[in-house]
Amino acid sequence: MKKAYLILGLIALSGVMLIGCTEDEGDVATDNFNRKAMLESWADNIIVPGYESYVSSLENLNAVAETFTSSPSLDNLSNLRTAWLDANLAWQKVAMFEIGKAEAITLINFTNIYPTNTDDLVSTIESGDYDLTSINKQDEQGFPAIEYLIYDVRETDQAIVDLYAQEMANHPYKIFLLDLTKRLETLATSVLEDWKNGYRDTFVNNDGSEATSSVNKLVNDYIFYYEKHLRAGKIGIPAGVFTGSKSAEKVEGLYSGKSKELFMAGLDAMQAFFNGKPDSNLASEGIGLKTYLDFVQDISEGEDLGELINAQFESARDQAERLSDDFSIQVESDNSVMLETYDELQKNVVNMKVDMLQALNIRVDYVDADGD
Repeated sequence: MKKAYLILGLIALSGVMLIGCTEDEGDVATDNFNRKAMLESWADNIIVPGYESYVSSLENLNAVAETFTSSPSLDNLSNLRTAWLDANLAWQKVAMFEIGKAEAITLINFTNIYPTNTDDLVSTIESGDYDLTSINKQDEQGFPAIEYLIYDVRETDQAIVDLYAQEMANHPYKIFLLDLTKRLETLATSVLEDWKNGYRDTFVNNDGSEATSSVNKLVNDYIFYYEKHLRAGKIGIPAGVFTGSKSAEKVEGLYSGKSKELFMAGLDAMQAFFNGKPDSNLASEGIGLKTYLDFVQDISEGEDLGELINAQFESARDQAERLSDDFSIQVESDNSVMLETYDELQKNVVNMKVDMLQALNIRVDYVDADGD
């Protein structure tokens, strides 16, 4: 969904002692930061474990969905909602890694396009004729579609239970709900298996400085996700930043009221990755973008951009703490808090997309639709 056109990165890195500059085709500058070690840390400590946790959460979601559809009850509905939230929170930790198999199958588009198209969704369910691999069905599946089916498909919790408890052959809602949970697991498993069966080594060994190198591609993926999904999708679009008209119906977690929890999980995951950590709660840092920026700063005596970016993450988090748990309520009651949160997020777009990429000699590889 991106990966458009641009040039070559300007960094090549290897050992840790010598700093040099070579003139080559394209005048590529080199430093000796160990890119391969960073890629190994990303793959082995963050990405693969993140997908393992995500797949495990989806296996649980499937099992709980099967229990609910076979024995609909208020308790089982509550358990299903908990399993849905757990899986969605696990998704927030890997959603930014749109590289390799995830990019090839456009994982994010089949997992978390919101708002779900409820009119088409109901029509699809009742027809019983659908192909979830079709791009035309991307907004009728994934977490938002499951959310609708377990939170809002009827007006009350008891009415939802009664819907799934109806005695009928080939119950369309039961079948579709299970198809959705199984598809999420199938997609995620295919990505995890790809990482474990060769792509991890391909990713780590592609440690050069060209535009198609793993560092350049993943850093672009990371910033793209921050800009387009975290900043714009979760905050800017429902707040009306780009249209001038607020759209409360376009928030993530519209039916569950879990907008803030999902947003915070995404923000935490992005800062953790910046610091080379699998989890924002861990005290120690791993090898990550801050490590790389610190290295560049040491050899250039530049500003402490890593600290600046971390400080801005904290400023955005502090601002976001003022938001209601349900962003649709926040948009309608006091949209200024959403707009202020967007502004704090936007500051790190500039810090990372402009200043960080310049410091690391990485060029943007996607088309910007709304400016910096």
